[in-house]
Amino acid sequence: MKLSTPQWWYVRDLSARRGGMGTIRAVLTPISWIWAAVTARRIARATPVDPGVPVICIGNVTVGGAGKTPVVRATAERLAARGHAVHLLSRGYGGRLEGPVRVDPQRHASTEVGDEPLMLAREFPVWVARDRAAGAKAAAQAGAQVIVMDDGHQNPSVKKALSVVVVDGETRNHEWPFGDGRVFPAGPMREPLAAGLARADAVLILLPADLPQTEAGLIRLVAGPTLLTAHLTPAAAMPSGPQLGFAGVGKPWKVERALQAAGCELVDFAPFPDHAAYDEPTLTRLAERAKLFGAGLVTTEKDWVRLPPEWQSRVSPWPVRAEFDDPAAFDALLAGLGL
Repeated sequence: MKLSTPQWWYVRDLSARRGGMGTIRAVLTPISWIWAAVTARRIARATPVDPGVPVICIGNVTVGGAGKTPVVRATAERLAARGHAVHLLSRGYGGRLEGPVRVDPQRHASTEVGDEPLMLAREFPVWVARDRAAGAKAAAQAGAQVIVMDDGHQNPSVKKALSVVVVDGETRNHEWPFGDGRVFPAGPMREPLAAGLARADAVLILLPADLPQTEAGLIRLVAGPTLLTAHLTPAAAMPSGPQLGFAGVGKPWKVERALQAAGCELVDFAPFPDHAAYDEPTLTRLAERAKLFGAGLVTTEKDWVRLPPEWQSRVSPWPVRAEFDDPAAFDALLAGLGL
């Protein structure tokens, strides 16, 4: 099932809620108590497996859209630059293979291994495994000197040498990355904020390119773990001329804002559920609507790898990268692991 993230999850001001959202949240709250209790019990009772090499977990405390994958890539790049054989590990959400399996971009499709692993496998060795411990062991046996795990802060099966929690630093109007702090499905939290931060070694606030660090209200919120900031910046020029954008990510409205902030001549934008599969009729409708505006089609790099090959030449991918505001502070965390 594909998750379509409700934007009302991120409303922190009760007066800003519209319609019956307050009632829906109240009905879902008892379920969220059960979810939080089950998560806490699973973490407390687990015996993490040590794969024999350091595992750096890039996770979050909310459901979708925090920006973990760009931080995974940036972390792997810094480790590789230091001469380490770094492998990436993912659950492979959206793919059907249980693994452990090493992703081969020439052989695998996103329907087999997931879109994010397929995207990252063009640059690094990537493993997908529903059983994260088995996946970590497979990576270590294949020569990994360090493993960067995409997601898994709430997964206690693997011993983590470093846990970095990524927080979406974009806040607009009444929106807040933690909503009013309620746990899924009443809110965006995977677990209570205090519990998630207590297990973190560092918190990285990921800011949009157009938001200065000094204006990030979240920086005053997080206390305890090492606090880092990074900005999500374009990694390629924006396609010229009018564009119809679309995205199937955790927070598609963020993609629309980012395209506009980057100077895209956006004539329309179509949101889809996270990891949405784009079939021929859907893509044809998007192309026909773009034609009405005399526009091209643009989407995220993660969405682009899910497109059928014959459509990839017709759609412009817009890649972004996470750039640390204080790279030395992040490198100090790696040095503390002997990396």
